[in-house]
Amino acid sequence: MTYTPAVLDSLREAGDELADATVDTLFARGEVGKFNTLMRYFSTVGQELPEGLPEVAREYLHATRTAPDWVDWGEMEKARLFFLHNSMHISTALSFASMPACYAVPRVARLLSATHALDYPSRRMAETGQFTVYLLQPDAFEAGGRFVPAAQKVRLLHAAIRHHLRREDSWDTAALGTPICQEDMIGGQLLFSLLVLDSLHRLNVHMTTDGADAYFYAWRVVGAMLGVDQRHAPTTLEGARRYLDLYLSRHLGPSAEGARLTAQLTEMYEQVVPGSLLDPVVGALIRYLVGDTCADWLEVPRTNWDTLVKAAPALLGALEGIEDRSPLATWALDALGGLVTRFELGSLTRGRVMHYAIPEHLKPDYGISHTVPQARRWTPPAPTL
Repeated sequence: MTYTPAVLDSLREAGDELADATVDTLFARGEVGKFNTLMRYFSTVGQELPEGLPEVAREYLHATRTAPDWVDWGEMEKARLFFLHNSMHISTALSFASMPACYAVPRVARLLSATHALDYPSRRMAETGQFTVYLLQPDAFEAGGRFVPAAQKVRLLHAAIRHHLRREDSWDTAALGTPICQEDMIGGQLLFSLLVLDSLHRLNVHMTTDGADAYFYAWRVVGAMLGVDQRHAPTTLEGARRYLDLYLSRHLGPSAEGARLTAQLTEMYEQVVPGSLLDPVVGALIRYLVGDTCADWLEVPRTNWDTLVKAAPALLGALEGIEDRSPLATWALDALGGLVTRFELGSLTRGRVMHYAIPEHLKPDYGISHTVPQARRWTPPAPTL
């Protein structure tokens, strides 16, 4: 597909018809509170829907209960193994590249501000981390898996935000487009897939072409489950590069909301890391991964650590070289990465399961049993702008 400003303009007007109609009906009938209460007890695939669930919600959950019929389960297994092999690096990229890049899109930052999500950064990051962990479990789409119900609830959450902003007339649709529009949802899908791969490459993490392709593929499946119209989303990494380059060139910029989000993100991770000596590393990592221009827009402070962090790729490259030569080192480093990722998620969630609910108002365990086969190293698609 050829991506042009006109194509992205058209995507700016579209939301998610199925989820929007479901949420509008729940609000019109006064059934949101009842839905949220009952859905706290629906969290795994194969579980019977609660008695008394509003019929419109039952129909929505039935329609969205399975993955798209085009899913290649072999690719999904490759993606799972890729995540297990790179869990710590992927968590770093999601936290210090993908999220700040979202904040550097003023429209997205303003949306988060309008929904009061700015006040709960740890919850937002915990939900993102938990959602990713659910996706990469072996039983994610099978009986007992938690990913599909989580995706169904997040999709309704997005529809509820659109409902509130339209109803309260607190969003300039003419200037900004539909809140959480298809343009932004596709952009988000790529920020959590292609930008993560770019960040791993920048950190000198060794990736196979098959692994990178599978990780990107898994996020296409995620996007479909979250209501992204895959007829317009890129199907290849080269197409993703074209879309993301155009999307970011149209929308990146400074905003007070983006700077505040980034400050809260930085403070949150400084609290996760014991002591204060390494606190500046958080901002230095953000600056290294998103670049000086974006970091300045987000008001990330400059420190002496900015120079020191540039040595990280050399260190990671050396460790990756050891992994490439030793299956035992691969197992040990993967296990360590899993432990670090679990510690980070546990610190953010404080050991609790995060529940996704429709706002009525606006205010794991990794089993290392496989190693990733060595193959041709992945390199990012070339910039298009």
